[in-house]
Amino acid sequence: MRQLDALSISIGVLGGVATLMTATVLTIPVWVVFIAWASFFILGAGTDGMVRSVASNLTGIVIASLTLLVIHALGGGTAVAAVAVGVGSAAMVQASKVGLLSKIPAIVWGFASTVGTVAATGHGITTTSINNPALVAALSMVLGAVFGIASQYWGAAMTTTQRPAAEPAPEGQS
Repeated sequence: MRQLDALSISIGVLGGVATLMTATVLTIPVWVVFIAWASFFILGAGTDGMVRSVASNLTGIVIASLTLLVIHALGGGTAVAAVAVGVGSAAMVQASKVGLLSKIPAIVWGFASTVGTVAATGHGITTTSINNPALVAALSMVLGAVFGIASQYWGAAMTTTQRPAAEPAPEGQS
């Protein structure tokens, strides 16, 4: 089977599993799982892509959490949020100086997923339970990377290598 066809099957089936799992067993935002899954592939897939993706996504979550904590500590408001997010955005770019975190978008996906999880769940960053949005986003991101590597390996297992056709011998030779 061709690689894209195999990946279509593995990602399609596992995408359904991820959706069912996050709706019933582990109530976390499925969209964060899919963002991390895409991050895994865009960072090269395989073990290296998984490590780089998880490290970058978690860095974004840490920066977002610190940003949200500053906003909370300073009483919120549009001006406070704007300055804090500006500083957080600059911190994401600075973090990319570390080789493992060199792809800024993967850091941003962690940041955005944390802020989105706050909005989607209604739990603030100061929530002191398993429902803390940073913990929820982190779990979702790691799970997305696991689904990424699982879909890659399953897809590879279904992929056949195309053997080049034997070239005919030049005229007069056999």
